[in-house]
Amino acid sequence: MAASRLIFGFHAVVSRLRQHPDSIREIYVDAGRNDQRTRSLIALAESLQVRLILCEHERLEKMTGGKRHQSVAATIDQVTLASSIDDVLDALTGPARLLILDGIQDPHNLGACLRVADAFGVHAVIAPKDRAVGLTAAVYQVSSGAAETVPYIAVTNLARTMRQIKERDIWIVGTADNADHDLNSFQIHESIAWVFGSEEKGMRRLTRETCDQLVRIPMQGSVESLNVSVSAGICLFETFRQHSGKTAGAI
Repeated sequence: MAASRLIFGFHAVVSRLRQHPDSIREIYVDAGRNDQRTRSLIALAESLQVRLILCEHERLEKMTGGKRHQSVAATIDQVTLASSIDDVLDALTGPARLLILDGIQDPHNLGACLRVADAFGVHAVIAPKDRAVGLTAAVYQVSSGAAETVPYIAVTNLARTMRQIKERDIWIVGTADNADHDLNSFQIHESIAWVFGSEEKGMRRLTRETCDQLVRIPMQGSVESLNVSVSAGICLFETFRQHSGKTAGAI
């Protein structure tokens, strides 16, 4: 039997129920909570014949290590959306849109990046296996279901994977504050992989050197840098805007 893991929070559990109900071993619900949101979740689980366990609040606190579980948690089997970047790219019939994260450590940042990736049609998020947070329970919660829809591919050698992506005629663009090119005047290739570095150090040297081009996000205020998920959202929206022909005010 596959190893199980814990997820918690309404968005994470409901998304798993809707996307992959067969992967859920059991759902734990605070027996003292009886609001409409909880009743709807219970009804959905029962309709899908997923095992429900009503338990004390203290048990959920212990299971989740005191994290913000919203009175619901579930043990699940891992679902692999794609085992490699080749699996993702081989299945595409149009231009590729990828997000490469070089060493994101904060689960909230990774969860938010997955949400942004889902919102703008990213086909996969790629990250190194080492020095990166990975898909933790907190990531599932923050992603609000995006971890169930966007393949997250952890690779042993990020630079090598980037070179393999280049061989597929996918333009790799990194973001850096000191880049010569400005996002406002940058013509984005149809098949593109955006690269963002870690929260504190940015892209590693080899990652930066493997990019085809670097661009900066124009900023007018006094803040020197943006959160990685905010930066990803800006670049992916600009990608969407250029490729769809829509203006920013159209959404």
